[in-house]
Amino acid sequence: MSNEKPFKSGFISIIGRPNVGKSTFLNSAIGQKIAIMSDKPQTTRNRIQGVLTRENSQMVFIDTPGIHKPKHRLGDFMLKVAVNALKEVDLILFMITADESFGKGEEFIINQLKTVETPVFLVINKIDLVHPDELLKIIVQYKDLYPFKEIVPISALNGNNMDRLLDLIEDYLPEGPQYYPAGQVTDHPERFIISEIIREKVLHLTREEVPHSVAVVIDQIEKRDDEKNLVHIMATIIVERDSQKGILIGKQGRMLKEIGKRARLEIEHLLGSKVFLELWVKVQSDWRNRLTYLREYGYREDEY
Repeated sequence: MSNEKPFKSGFISIIGRPNVGKSTFLNSAIGQKIAIMSDKPQTTRNRIQGVLTRENSQMVFIDTPGIHKPKHRLGDFMLKVAVNALKEVDLILFMITADESFGKGEEFIINQLKTVETPVFLVINKIDLVHPDELLKIIVQYKDLYPFKEIVPISALNGNNMDRLLDLIEDYLPEGPQYYPAGQVTDHPERFIISEIIREKVLHLTREEVPHSVAVVIDQIEKRDDEKNLVHIMATIIVERDSQKGILIGKQGRMLKEIGKRARLEIEHLLGSKVFLELWVKVQSDWRNRLTYLREYGYREDEY
């Protein structure tokens, strides 16, 4: 009789308000960066899948846009993606932060959770920012609001308690196949990841001036036969106003050069080859409210 443990696998949805650290958690769990991180809310727009393969399990994490009240059609899309991620998964991680009090956003999410039968963990992130007594109060408060299967305090940034959380997730997963090869960490194509890297650099460098009216479209990725180990990438950064275009280009083109430099270094690490990155900036008025442009820039509801 074999004592070998059965292989387990499943899909785990990560939900929560904007800026609770979902992408930081995902990158920490996978062991490398696949989701962009920013201190601005609503950084994640599409549903991002990260794959963690262990000796006896494979976890497929779905990082969703932060749940918030939509202000435009793009916001409607992001909310729909987040809520749909509760369906047809094996486990839900509801992530909150220890340093923010319970509000309407958390109440909305808990009401959504009451409509599904999927097991739910409460993951309390950023525990390094509060006193342990405060953490106990949060646990007691949330226990009364919903029958969570597990409540796990973590610091995704510092790695505190991450192994325990991953072990608990594995315990709850059903027996199942290995969906992806062991070395694969995401199901997204390189084009998507490259566009997200460029968008992240825009968010980091422009701060509040050009926040979330930015989309990035990869126009071309080409590896020429005459240039070994060099990938040519052409990308367009979309903004909504001429003033934003001016900020992105910067004085004598300095801002765009810095965005390109930072993005290129990370893309080279991703691809394992030298990269020639050419960036353009284009104004497309009110694109976040226009369905044609949302689809053109990769926000397709029918894929979710």
